[in-house]
Amino acid sequence: MSGVSPESISLDFSVAICTYNGAQRLPEVLECLRQQVEADNLAWEVIVIDNNSTDSTAQVVESFRESWPKAVALRYAIERQQGLAFARHRAVVLACSPWVGFLDDDNLPSPVWVAQAYQFGQAHPQAGAFGSRLQGVFEVEPPPNFERIAPYLALTDRGSQPLLYQPSQKILPPGAGLVVRRQAWVEQVPAVQVLSGRLGKSLVAGEDLEAVLYIQQANWEVWYNPTMQVDHLIPKNRLERAYLINLLRAVGLSRYPTRMLSFPAWSGPLVMPLYALNDLRKIARQLLKYGRAAFTDTVAASELSLYCYSLVSPFYFWQRGLQQRLEARKYPEG
Repeated sequence: MSGVSPESISLDFSVAICTYNGAQRLPEVLECLRQQVEADNLAWEVIVIDNNSTDSTAQVVESFRESWPKAVALRYAIERQQGLAFARHRAVVLACSPWVGFLDDDNLPSPVWVAQAYQFGQAHPQAGAFGSRLQGVFEVEPPPNFERIAPYLALTDRGSQPLLYQPSQKILPPGAGLVVRRQAWVEQVPAVQVLSGRLGKSLVAGEDLEAVLYIQQANWEVWYNPTMQVDHLIPKNRLERAYLINLLRAVGLSRYPTRMLSFPAWSGPLVMPLYALNDLRKIARQLLKYGRAAFTDTVAASELSLYCYSLVSPFYFWQRGLQQRLEARKYPEG
């Protein structure tokens, strides 16, 4: 799509919940949305995007329709292409409003989240995207020094004042609790991103960052809005050592394409050695600072995984590109 279809813009706001086998988690999110206040004067909708669930997600949505407020549409759609990036793109295509707010099936928005999101968008006409204040609700106590890696689990608390993300800072909000201007997404974010989300044997993440980078580089503003508060449920397994190390490994492997988006294509051979040197510096600093604990301490080992796989990231994508070209040659179209 190259533009926004005027006939599709009839509401004020759309909430998109992208889920995969979220039947157990989805009811709490929908309940939070059913209890939104200060949104009575808004025309808004909720769209559940089912990314090939094999559980009872569809039945959960249907059961909520029986007591759902008539003034708010509750829609359900299936996205067959596996991956969060595809599910979010489908949500934007289906949305009937200028704004789309993304909630994961473990995100519990505050009772004024919809109203605050809409008001912020109206007050910031140059905003292409803005993120929520995401605070963790932990099933078990996080490991010591967890705050150092908390942002990689989509936990973002940057204080009580709005904050404009500057392109030079290389920091952007996560996709959980993110609101995007539909026009900015449709015009700038490709239907098929380089990073589609972690699934199956895929080792990379970063689809959130890639999408928001496209929007920011088109000169739309990207903000942090603290009045949009979301509780992010963090289950026990996401605080275990193996999960955290693998998560930061996935983030590290995604670094090459997201780094390169900030530079013209011709500058890659010049920029990548500088990034490689910086990654090596971070690895050396981690080893010198923590010694053996860089491997035994959960948070320190997760950080080391991030730095090591950031260094490896260009080679991973170059190899993947080579494999794809070989496959295309081996099995040509037609």
